[in-house]
Amino acid sequence: MNEKILVVVAHPDDEILGIGGTLIKQAKQGDEIFCLILGEGAMARTGISKTAVKKLRQEAIKAGRTIGFKKTYFSDFPDNSFDKVALLKIIKTIERFLEIIKPDIIYTHHDYDLNIDHCLTFQAVWTACRPCNKNCPKEIYTFETLSCSEWQTTDKKFKPNVYVDISNVIDKKIEALKKYSSEIRKYPHPRSPEGVKILAQYRGLECGLKFAEAFCLVRKLGKLIREQLNA
Repeated sequence: MNEKILVVVAHPDDEILGIGGTLIKQAKQGDEIFCLILGEGAMARTGISKTAVKKLRQEAIKAGRTIGFKKTYFSDFPDNSFDKVALLKIIKTIERFLEIIKPDIIYTHHDYDLNIDHCLTFQAVWTACRPCNKNCPKEIYTFETLSCSEWQTTDKKFKPNVYVDISNVIDKKIEALKKYSSEIRKYPHPRSPEGVKILAQYRGLECGLKFAEAFCLVRKLGKLIREQLNA
């Protein structure tokens, strides 16, 4: 049976950096993939105008088409300032899309990323998806985001326990990333095509694959629990 997938990210391009290859594979097998981008993106940078947000959203839609998204949704929380917004407001936004989409699986940020928006996105997802919510997904995974996850210095760095083989879709992932012309960087910046490929090779080395994406499975509800929640 095909699944409904919801990807919840803080900024445009996070969805490609963290999970683009896996989503390509899931779209090919017939899963319905939706993406919710919570933040406006870019505006924390010096000298950036509101037109940059419009351009970013256009790029996100193009990248989503390359991946195979059914739809990309946008909210407008302030860039790198989610901590200035009531967490409940972010939670309520996510709950609204849980009700609309009723996803089977959610992918979101690692809870200890360096970026504050990523951390609060995870907290909001985790709260919105508490098991008492009849629309909560059966599985929740976190992913790593280049230039955020690997720069964290605490002992709570991203430690994957699930790997997905993306060897046959790595080039398609890079193609989708390049749709973000305003976000892509030159090597050796992590958020470059070469950086994305190197990380995929490294994760592949960890599990005997040529290229892989890595995840943390943070919750999985068994069938009986889900039936009781939906009763």
